[in-house]
Amino acid sequence: MSWSGRHVLVAGARRTGLSVVDVLLHLGARVTVADGDQAQLSTDSALGDRPVARTRELAALPDGADLVVTSPGFRTDAPLAVAAREAGVPMVGEPELAWWLGDDPAVCPDGPPRWLAVTGTNGKTTTTTMLEAILRAAGEDTVACGNIGLPIVDALRAGHRVLAVELSSFQLEWSPSVRPFAGAVLNLAEDHLDWHGSMAAYGAAKARVLRGDVAVAGLDDREAAALLIAAPAPRHVGFTRGEPEPGQLGIVDGHLVDRAFAEGVPLAAVTDVAPPGPPGEANALAAAALARAHGVAPEAVAVGLRAVAPGAHRGAVVAEAGGVRWVDDSKATNPHAAAASLAAHPRVVWVAGGLLKGADVGELVVEHRERLAGAVVLGRDRDRVREALARHAPEVPVLDVGGGDDGAVGDTDTDDGMLRAARAAATLAHAGDTVLLAPAAASMDMFRDYAARGDAFAAAARVVAGGVGPHGAVSPSDAEQTREHADRGAGPSRPDPRTTDGASDGAT
Repeated sequence: MSWSGRHVLVAGARRTGLSVVDVLLHLGARVTVADGDQAQLSTDSALGDRPVARTRELAALPDGADLVVTSPGFRTDAPLAVAAREAGVPMVGEPELAWWLGDDPAVCPDGPPRWLAVTGTNGKTTTTTMLEAILRAAGEDTVACGNIGLPIVDALRAGHRVLAVELSSFQLEWSPSVRPFAGAVLNLAEDHLDWHGSMAAYGAAKARVLRGDVAVAGLDDREAAALLIAAPAPRHVGFTRGEPEPGQLGIVDGHLVDRAFAEGVPLAAVTDVAPPGPPGEANALAAAALARAHGVAPEAVAVGLRAVAPGAHRGAVVAEAGGVRWVDDSKATNPHAAAASLAAHPRVVWVAGGLLKGADVGELVVEHRERLAGAVVLGRDRDRVREALARHAPEVPVLDVGGGDDGAVGDTDTDDGMLRAARAAATLAHAGDTVLLAPAAASMDMFRDYAARGDAFAAAARVVAGGVGPHGAVSPSDAEQTREHADRGAGPSRPDPRTTDGASDGAT
């Protein structure tokens, strides 16, 4: 493909968009950058003085454009996507562009790298991090990229030969020809149904990673297992936390064992896996399956897994006082992730709410109601969480602290909202309890992203924990003030906001 003189519209001027701009300019393309935020287009922004045209127009194509490279935040029915289809102009995501550029000697002089891809509703980043660590332990020239943060085009230009690629459903939707050598679907649960329109469409997007040489999926997850059965890949590999059958990886006597690429070879001890527990074990099995598909030796799996440290906002203890632990799992941006988080603690004051993105929390409440000492709800869709608790766990005390109704994001009011939530949680918590931020929802109604939400929770927890008494209760005046606010209730929820650049919080 010749890029010289081609006119490409890059939709989105943040990190991935800038990397796309840079590689296209390097190849001689003519580039127009579109972003709904004028500040992102200015020379004072990260875009700087790059020689590109700039526009805020997001519903039409510039004259002469023959390709659109979009950020994953654009839905397939967005005005720009409709305009591109009507004009017969291809519209693809950055992973698709990277897939094409693997065959371009101006970008990859040694030929295309091998892609080992990870997707799923939950656990993608942990699994991708594990995969990168295992590959490094095996001496591979590798890097984790994609939805984990580093744009894939940057990984290509750096010359890495094996890519551990995290892919969200949004990215896969815009990547029609990407076929990783080996791809894994970890699990599949309701999420982003507002974006995809249905569970079937969401699953179809995820299934795109299973079209290469080796398809890997979690057998303990019914939906993921069904995708594996239907996968066109010539080789299918399942993983399970139970004892594996031939063609599978699993756990036997406290060890991860490979019966897909060897006959019962132990790969690592369960104690080598961090974070510990069922989700971490499943993630480690998936990472090991992808690495083994690539040909990594068994001993590298244990070495790599032992080198992995859990990421921020994934079950971190942020405060402890009066026998009450405060745990930040802000990355639990959907009910499936929140369920795994709740399961790790025997008695919980649950801090939940935000943007549910069409997901239902009823099943989550039913599954974990016995461990709930109380709940604090906040954010735009808090009414739906509160209603699920009232219907399925009426005995659980619930405090509503508001937030998210005025559309404010990232200001002092949102931090105050999290402080109200922490104070409310302290009135419900007693020694032995865990105050757990596992929102089951995205954060953009109140915060920039899940990391900002987790940081606000950690800061609020430390403030409140400083005043926690021997039974975990705050002072009577704080409790009375919190309950008075909660009794006033909250206004009706409003529709989820839409962004014009970047994947949504907790993109899956």
